[in-house]
Amino acid sequence: MPRRTLGTLPNKVKIVEVGPRDGLQNEKAMVSTATKIELIRRLGEAGLSVIEATAFVSPKWVPQMGDASDVMTGIERRDGVSYPVLTPNIKGLEAAIAAGATEVAIFGSASESFSQKNINCSIEDSLKRFRPVMTSARKNNIAVRGYVSCVLGCPYEGDIAPDKVARVARELFEMGCYEVSLGDTIGTGTPIKAQNMIAAVSEHVPVEKLAAHFHDTYGQALANLLAVMQMGIATIDSSVAGLGGCPYAQGASGNVATEDVVYMLNGLGIDSGVNLEKLVETGHWICSRVGRPSASKAQLAIAAHMM
Repeated sequence: MPRRTLGTLPNKVKIVEVGPRDGLQNEKAMVSTATKIELIRRLGEAGLSVIEATAFVSPKWVPQMGDASDVMTGIERRDGVSYPVLTPNIKGLEAAIAAGATEVAIFGSASESFSQKNINCSIEDSLKRFRPVMTSARKNNIAVRGYVSCVLGCPYEGDIAPDKVARVARELFEMGCYEVSLGDTIGTGTPIKAQNMIAAVSEHVPVEKLAAHFHDTYGQALANLLAVMQMGIATIDSSVAGLGGCPYAQGASGNVATEDVVYMLNGLGIDSGVNLEKLVETGHWICSRVGRPSASKAQLAIAAHMM
């Protein structure tokens, strides 16, 4: 295989499956707790080793995640699989710990406007809010992952300077996040923008501690992922069937589909540990449950052959 034309690529990629949380959180019709638990089980069976299970957030703002405790206590935990949950504040962290969470995630933004609209505070204030969460997590031996949104564009500010992303990522890493996930929240990034952003961030955070969380609004997610993998990124966030999207971004079609990522990785000879056939079946199943078509091209193509 003429891999030399693609530059240096990782031999193995860790996929962080965000479908049960990021994929479902903005669904208007309520998804049952039983369906969420079954989705998580099927994803584990397909070989995903990290499955973001739910979010301990206010049900007033995110009604779909109102059953977070029931989901966490209801899942059957598989050996070798972690089930991180989103916790924006100390109250969320305490509820997550009570429900048995062993890993949590906090989320900031590289865009001042997006931070104000999304979590009603400035970037600086959001970082201050995370400090007690980090302190409590450390005391309870809870691993913390950090998210940075709008790393390649903002619905309010347009392009975001790479040094702004680097500053927030550095703060989260120095605060104690074991990994920082960089989110192209509205999917406007292109490969060169993605590489420039990673170059800036990796001056402050080791590249092996970074993850790519790219949305596919303009059909650029796979190209962007390949571009940042060439720079050493070996952790990718994705959502089964491409479920999800940013409610603040017009036309934002959602996360890159896990099926499409796995198909690409298989074609590159990169190990992800995921069984593509089982994943395709899972994507087909959850789409039938939420009543929406799959956004995964690989799933649609493979499912057609399987019928």
